[in-house]
Amino acid sequence: MQNKPREIRASSVTVEVTDAVSGETFRRTLPIDYYENASALRLIAEDAHGEPAQLVFYSDFGLGKLRDLTGGGPDKDPCGGHGG
Repeated sequence: MQNKPREIRASSVTVEVTDAVSGETFRRTLPIDYYENASALRLIAEDAHGEPAQLVFYSDFGLGKLRDLTGGGPDKDPCGGHGG
């Protein structure tokens, strides 16, 4: 069984779309930095003014961690305590 990578990085992405009217498929390779781990997928490029811009898409796991970090998670210890 092959091990899954913990993260994925690339300096370009290839987008494939199928036109809704003609049914024709198009592929474009774009200069977008790609980073993915268990928590999120992040796309980094430049906006129309040449300034850095990014989009982040959180996984369910990542959203749970984000809620916990910002105080929106349950008020209980997920580890069951460490003795005391």
